[in-house]
Amino acid sequence: MLGRILRAMSGFYWVETADGVIECKLRGRLKRVELQSEIAVIGDLVDIAVVSPGQGAIEAVHERTTRLSRVAVGSRGHKEDLIVANVDLVIVVVALADPEFHPRMLDRYLLICEHNNLEARIVASKSDLVSSEFAAAALAPYARIGYETQTMSTYTGQGVENIKQWLPGRISVITGKSGVGKSSLLNAIDPALALSVGAVSATLNKGRHTTTMAQLIPLGNGGYVADTPGIREIALWNIPQDELENGFREFVPLLGDCRFSDCVHQNEPDCAIRAAVAAGSISQVRYDSYIRLLVGEE
Repeated sequence: MLGRILRAMSGFYWVETADGVIECKLRGRLKRVELQSEIAVIGDLVDIAVVSPGQGAIEAVHERTTRLSRVAVGSRGHKEDLIVANVDLVIVVVALADPEFHPRMLDRYLLICEHNNLEARIVASKSDLVSSEFAAAALAPYARIGYETQTMSTYTGQGVENIKQWLPGRISVITGKSGVGKSSLLNAIDPALALSVGAVSATLNKGRHTTTMAQLIPLGNGGYVADTPGIREIALWNIPQDELENGFREFVPLLGDCRFSDCVHQNEPDCAIRAAVAAGSISQVRYDSYIRLLVGEE
């Protein structure tokens, strides 16, 4: 029987099938797989066998079309943490205020999406807390290079209907650091989800982790939304330093124009990227994010 994993926790998998949601475990041979990247995760299409009413076993995991990954916590860069499989769209939520707008964190998410060939769109939340001029200026560097952007306020409802139009018939991931309003956005998309909304700690200015596990939520329009736990620090998985430049889409057309073929666009003479920054055709903010990633700064 074919199904899709909606939720996974402590060795149990909740799989959506034509006969409803079935709680499953892995067959013994799948349990012996050593690499985390090969174990079933939400979004995976799987073959299951029903072993008793409402209970089943996952016998095979279908080949993935896309994957959204990061470095597993505590692995020092040596182990993949696969978050969601078969993703069609990544919606990166970033707050315009409370917490403060954080372009470097946004750029890290976008780099992950570019490296994994995932379409990314940007939602700037809490638009009711800032001026329209501030919001436009914050998003301008991203709109200019082709990212679809949308300001949004769950308090006023502004932007929510537009975001709903992105979702039918696809698996979408809503991600971003804690406290930016991911769960509030999901509630606005479908109030029946009844997700709790985490208060933001005024002391730490970091949201409490309202979502404690990743889950794939079926929507009435035939699509799915993945709600992922808040990520305070993102470590990039499997992106070599010399490939960082390819994750900044505005750099790509200029990469062959530098004097040196191994230019990393930091201090080298006749660098096409730095010349574009000086001319204003590449955003200084985006370039600064690239340099911080290049030298390993958070």
